[in-house]
Amino acid sequence: MNPRQAERFDSMIAGIIRTNKFYQSKFELAGFGIDNLPGHADLALLPFTTKQELTEDHHQHPPFGTNLTFPLSSYTRVHQTSGTMGSPLKWLDTAESWAWWLDCWKHIYEAAGVGPGDRVFFPFSFGPFIGFWSAFEAGCRAGAMCLAGGGLNTAQRLEMILENGSTVVVCTPTYALRLLDAAGQAGIDLAASDVRVTIHAGEPGASVPSVKSRIESGWGARCVDHAGATELGAWGYSCGQDLNMHVIEDEFIPEVIDPGTGGAAAVVNSTQTGELVMTNLGRLGSPLIRYRTGDLVELVHDQCDCGRATRFIRGGVLARADGMLVVRGVNVFPSAIENIIREFAAIDEFEVEVASEREMQELVVKIEVKDASTDETSNALATQIHRRLALRPRVVPVALGSLPRYEMKARRFKAPKRPQ
Repeated sequence: MNPRQAERFDSMIAGIIRTNKFYQSKFELAGFGIDNLPGHADLALLPFTTKQELTEDHHQHPPFGTNLTFPLSSYTRVHQTSGTMGSPLKWLDTAESWAWWLDCWKHIYEAAGVGPGDRVFFPFSFGPFIGFWSAFEAGCRAGAMCLAGGGLNTAQRLEMILENGSTVVVCTPTYALRLLDAAGQAGIDLAASDVRVTIHAGEPGASVPSVKSRIESGWGARCVDHAGATELGAWGYSCGQDLNMHVIEDEFIPEVIDPGTGGAAAVVNSTQTGELVMTNLGRLGSPLIRYRTGDLVELVHDQCDCGRATRFIRGGVLARADGMLVVRGVNVFPSAIENIIREFAAIDEFEVEVASEREMQELVVKIEVKDASTDETSNALATQIHRRLALRPRVVPVALGSLPRYEMKARRFKAPKRPQ
């Protein structure tokens, strides 16, 4: 922990301890209280905060839970998690906490080179998801012209991008690929458009090499990844150097733990591999202290070749700790499977499932194939997965357009089915 982080951590604890019931209770169990404040040197002694714990707190104290430092009248914004990992959480921000969110996005835009003169297009509907609300307002604050694409279909969004000379597009990596597909069907070459940067959030796809390559080649633009969570904040951005993602250490304290034991992960060759734990430093209205993100990462303590001094995550978020696929004793990251699939330009969409067949687990990959031999593509994909992941998948071609399309977070990887 650097001196600035230590100072802000101590200030945050002093600011929340008297009124935040959620952390009052947690600190008491750890032996701390109003008359015995935990300081930055005590961080490792404090209990973790988990998503399950927050969900239970919301259920017991609806609708917003007890992780509130101020009276409800002080909060000005309500956002909601996607619910992909369980029940959605409603999360509140004061005006000051919201300004902190925009400060986090400032780092992302600076890394992407976005500012006055840019025209930033947001092809998504403005629902309760926080990520693109914060991106939109931070873009305005950065001096860019911000264009909202809510309420439009994909064809209308493509038209708006081209007609307005958009230079930046902010969306999920899945939707960037969907826009490319729709543009190809309409005879539009997006690589010839004015778009020079695409910024992605919501999924780890933009740090998957073949996904990133497909986006960059199709759009003719630089692809920038960003990581964050509704309840935590926007904590990281890619710098363009070897898929490295930098932690915004001005605003967050990162730790890496062994997800099984909860102890600090060993440092091997200046790298810690395990589950990312985060403490945010500027969201006093609803802070998170030692939050188990569930993200598996490799945190590197050396300086990145890009020249930035902040620590970075090698290769972005590798996977979810609870999203690892286990097939006949082999552990596989979903991102590793997606990386192989996306190398096949003929595969338009896909879905992966670990199914139980005659009490044996089997990796089933459904694919939509266009402009190529279905059998050849299926066989080639099966061969590559077997060669690189030591698994023999069952590749199942399906009709074009039969698999779901996603504007927000994609759900292409399905949990194992129970034997009948």
